[in-house]
Amino acid sequence: MSSLESRVGKWFEHISEMTPANLEARRDVELVITKLDDGQLRVAEIAPDGVVVVHEWVKQAILLLFRLRGLERVEVGPFEYLDKLDLKVDYERRGVRVVPGASARRGSYLSPGVILMPSYVNIGAWVGPGTMVDTWATVGSCAQIGSNVHLAGGVGIGGVLEPANAVPVVIEDDAFIGSRCMVVEGARVGRGSILGAGTILNPSIPVIDAATGEEVSRGYVPDYCVAVSASRRREYEGGEFFLPCVLIIKRMDEGERHNKVALNAILRDHGVVT
Repeated sequence: MSSLESRVGKWFEHISEMTPANLEARRDVELVITKLDDGQLRVAEIAPDGVVVVHEWVKQAILLLFRLRGLERVEVGPFEYLDKLDLKVDYERRGVRVVPGASARRGSYLSPGVILMPSYVNIGAWVGPGTMVDTWATVGSCAQIGSNVHLAGGVGIGGVLEPANAVPVVIEDDAFIGSRCMVVEGARVGRGSILGAGTILNPSIPVIDAATGEEVSRGYVPDYCVAVSASRRREYEGGEFFLPCVLIIKRMDEGERHNKVALNAILRDHGVVT
């Protein structure tokens, strides 16, 4: 354990007492945020065994930050904001393209080659190289987005900040998340996988293999799958109802990259509107 981690843990034990007047605590917390902003630290990462490891003390620093900063007015052209956190700056040096209308909070990390259309990235998030965050997509606090990912228009990637040990949403490398999908509450999309437009994925929603009818997981779409929103019939005392699920309609070869034309054909073949 580093001395910085130890100090943050000590401050977090007294979080209810923290105010902007606690300058020593703020110094340590601001250092963590700077390291997050530059990619020297991250909230979570995938271990070699495939398990998502959460660095709880880094999350604790983010939670402390909200206690240790007061509201400040920020003016950007004709717009006025009142918030506790700064926005990211210096995009040219970072090699990030940011279209007007996009914003990211300081303490999020954007890798070289990231493109932000008018969209939003919250503190603690990590976005890998070559990833596109498309129009009106949001990347919530602490979400971990891999490299060469496409978050299509209106995608909502949920934030998971509290409790500090909670696993954030993870989107692995080369994934494609279709328009208006919602991936929340620590759900995970595997490497190279595709979510059809409008799919909702959270840890309570079963993921079912269409070829076998078997439930393969909850809230996790495995690597190199094409998955869409579906429903399954359930009978209760009050009647018959259809509950949401996510249906795997195709498994791709490992390393296979999706082709837009081929993807549309797959979805149409399964009666999914494209």
